[in-house]
Amino acid sequence: MAFLSEMLGHTVADFEGIKIGTLEDLLATTQKKLTHPMITGIVVRTDVGKKVYAITDVAVLIAPAIPLKKHEKDLRSIEPAISDLFLVRDILDKQIIDMNGVRVVRVNDLEIKRVGNQYFLVNVDIGGAGLARRLGLGKRWQNLSAKLQPGSASSIISWDVIELLPTGESMRLKVPGEKLKELHPADIAEIVSDMNRIQSGEFLDQLDLKVLADTLEEVEPDFQASLVESMPDERVADVLQEMAPDEAADLLAELPRDRSEEILDLMEDEDANDVRKLLTYEEDTAGGIMTTEFVSVKEGLTAEETIKLLRETAGEAEQIFYVYVVDDERHLIGVFSLSDLVLAKPRNRLTEIMHRRVAKVHLDDSQEHIAQMISKYNLLAIPVVDEENRVQGIVTADDALDKIIPTAWKKKLPRLYR
Repeated sequence: MAFLSEMLGHTVADFEGIKIGTLEDLLATTQKKLTHPMITGIVVRTDVGKKVYAITDVAVLIAPAIPLKKHEKDLRSIEPAISDLFLVRDILDKQIIDMNGVRVVRVNDLEIKRVGNQYFLVNVDIGGAGLARRLGLGKRWQNLSAKLQPGSASSIISWDVIELLPTGESMRLKVPGEKLKELHPADIAEIVSDMNRIQSGEFLDQLDLKVLADTLEEVEPDFQASLVESMPDERVADVLQEMAPDEAADLLAELPRDRSEEILDLMEDEDANDVRKLLTYEEDTAGGIMTTEFVSVKEGLTAEETIKLLRETAGEAEQIFYVYVVDDERHLIGVFSLSDLVLAKPRNRLTEIMHRRVAKVHLDDSQEHIAQMISKYNLLAIPVVDEENRVQGIVTADDALDKIIPTAWKKKLPRLYR
C-alpha cells in the first residue's frame, strides 16, 4: 500500500527511462460493481502541459519512479469519462460523510492498494498523520503520536463507509437511500448542520419524505426555514404533512407569510386546518407549542375494546404516552396510561382504570407554567383544554422544556421523548 501524498511528484519515465514528467494526479472509475474506486489512469505534468495516460501503460505505479511500458512517442493521452474521479482534484481536501462515525470530515490523504494487476483507492485518512505526510513529516508524526497518544484510534476510514459531499455541478452526492434510512434523524441533522447551503440542499434531495420530515424535526425552526428555502413549495407541503402539526406550524411561522399561505393551500385540508389553528396562538403558550395529534376514547369502552380501537386508529398520533377519556363533546373526563390499559382485565370498563383527577393546562398558559406542571406531576405529556374543558391537544415534555432549558444543557440531555 501507499499514500497518494507520497506518490505525487514522482518522476514518470518512458520505456527507455527517459523522464516524461511528474505525477500530478490519479484517475479512478466508480462503477456500481466496485466497492472501491479503481485507478484507470495517471495525470502527468509535462513540459507541454498535462497528459492523462491509461493505467495499462504503467509498468509499476507504487514506486520511487514510475516506469511506463511504451516509448514516449507511442503513448496516447486518454479522455476521462464524466463520471470518473480525479483523486487530487475531486477528493483530496474535500469534505466527506463518515457514515459509521456519522460526521462530516475532511480528506487529508488517500491510501492506494495493488490487487493483482490493478490498483484501488481503499482508504481515506482524515487525521493529522495525513497532513504530516504531505509536509514530509510522516515518520516524525508517527514517532510523536506514539509517545503522546499511545494506542490512539486510527484516523483511517474505509472508502466503502464514506460519501462525497457535492462541491459543484461536476459532483453529485451519491448517498444510497437505504444507507441513510439506517441513520437516526438526529444523526442526519448533525450531518446537515456541517454543510453549506448548496451541500445541504443536494443532500436533503436524496431523502424520502418521512426521513426528511423526521430530520427537520431535529433542528430549530429558523434552521428548518433555511433548509427548505430553495425547495419547491409542493415538496415542502408534502414534508409538512409528514411532520407533527406543531413542528409544521413552527416551521411555517419562520417563512414569509405569503409563502406560508401558498404552502398551506397545497396541503391536505385536514392537515392544513390543524396547522392554521396552531398558528393563531402565541408562540410561547400551550396553544402555540401543543400538537393536535393525541389519542382519545369514549368512557363506555372496555379495556379489550380500547386496545382493538387503538390498533386501528392510533397510528397517526405523534406519541402515545397517555390515552384521554372524553365525552361526546370532547370534554376531558379522565386519563390512563398504556401500562394501565395493558394490565387491566379485558372486560374492565375504562371508568374502572382511568384517573379522574387530570393535570391539565389551558390554551393561553405560559410555557414556563406548563414545564412546572409537567415537572410537578412527573408527566411525559399534559393535555391542553379550552375554557369549556374540551381537549384541544397535548404538550409533550420535550416541547415544554425546549425553550426553557439552555441550548448547551439540551445537547447533553438524551432525547427521551422522540
